[in-house]
Amino acid sequence: MSRPLGGWQRIGWLRPFWAATTVALLGVGTIRAAGWLFVLCLLTAAVTATLTLADGRSVRAMLLSALVPPAAVIRSLTWLAKRRAGNARSGRGPAVGRTLVSVLVSVGLLVVFGLLFSSADAAFAGLVDALLPELSGATVFRWVFVFGVVGAALLGGAYVLAAPPDLTGMASGPSRRRLRRADWILPVALLDALFAGFVAVQVTTLFGGSDHVLRTAGLSYAEYARRGFWQLLAVSLLTLLVIGAAARWAPRESRADRALVRILLGGLTLLSLVVVASALFRMDVYADAYGATRLRLLVAVCEAWLGLVFVLVAVAGVRLAARWLPGMALGTAVLALLALAVANPDRLIAEHNVDRYRQSGQIDVAYLSGLSADAVPALDRLPDSLRDCALWSLAAGSRPDDWRETNLARIEARRILAERPATSRRFCPTRSGW
Repeated sequence: MSRPLGGWQRIGWLRPFWAATTVALLGVGTIRAAGWLFVLCLLTAAVTATLTLADGRSVRAMLLSALVPPAAVIRSLTWLAKRRAGNARSGRGPAVGRTLVSVLVSVGLLVVFGLLFSSADAAFAGLVDALLPELSGATVFRWVFVFGVVGAALLGGAYVLAAPPDLTGMASGPSRRRLRRADWILPVALLDALFAGFVAVQVTTLFGGSDHVLRTAGLSYAEYARRGFWQLLAVSLLTLLVIGAAARWAPRESRADRALVRILLGGLTLLSLVVVASALFRMDVYADAYGATRLRLLVAVCEAWLGLVFVLVAVAGVRLAARWLPGMALGTAVLALLALAVANPDRLIAEHNVDRYRQSGQIDVAYLSGLSADAVPALDRLPDSLRDCALWSLAAGSRPDDWRETNLARIEARRILAERPATSRRFCPTRSGW
């Protein structure tokens, strides 16, 4: 499970990429105030940090890398005990014990002299009070818990640095049992034909416009978009599974086999790009009719990422080589999340709904009032009555951040609300103009 320290010399480009994206994902919380976005970034950062240590390249290696952190924490305890025993036999003494004593002495000195300086000067005492958390049972428990988790993580990280896991054996070998040609051609060819028929209808719909939809489907344009998007999203995901399974098990020994793989799977990939475009078009129509929300924006970004994955699959199918595909697909997903954070999703949602209100007079003030401080600059453009309704809850809950909670979006929101307070809470409709 472990390889010598020299294994770290084979760094390549993936590990620096995962490390850089981990830092960028953790930095989102300083710039954006949307809690849901930071949670997504934090969870993704845990994945990229694990990949930085484990360096998994294949799908199985990436999945197995999720087990590296807990395994490293458990094995590090034995590793630490062996190192202490080795230090004792070599006469160097218990280095960990001496370090712990040094830390305790340092803390004791800081407490004694800090109390003396605080009692001597009120300004210094105020600075100490601002920097130190209020001591209570809950605070002590939280800090002990955090110290334990961080300590275990650092110990596990030190163990992984000393004995990096070797996941290179997880890559699929060249010898695997293949299907017969007839076993996979029939289902994939029929699926190609079905996709071609659907794409033909979609081309007519995309270019025929709303009049064509109203005549043929018997639905409003918005209802047509809402009914189809989620099904097309499921189609995109299932198609990726079908392409992956067929590419894995289809025979490639002869030139004819390789040509069939390229033609049938390549055709399915290209047709899937039209399905992705149709799904995104439907979501755009849906958002125009009903307004933008976090869920609608997030699933649209996921659908666009699936379209990019289909492009990568098409590129891999040209040479019938896809060892780079799992890492590239996951890397583009991480970059898509970072791009979403840079684009400021809550502000995008608010701007879309404000522009839609100016065109149609329809707006969901109750939903907009639940957005984060990222949306304040956009909501500030609303008429006074709707502005107060949308910003009142944010203004009421606004408080200065301490140094640990510094956030640029909240600083900007407090500045806007200080210039134009939203203190008058008039009658706020749940939906205006619907």
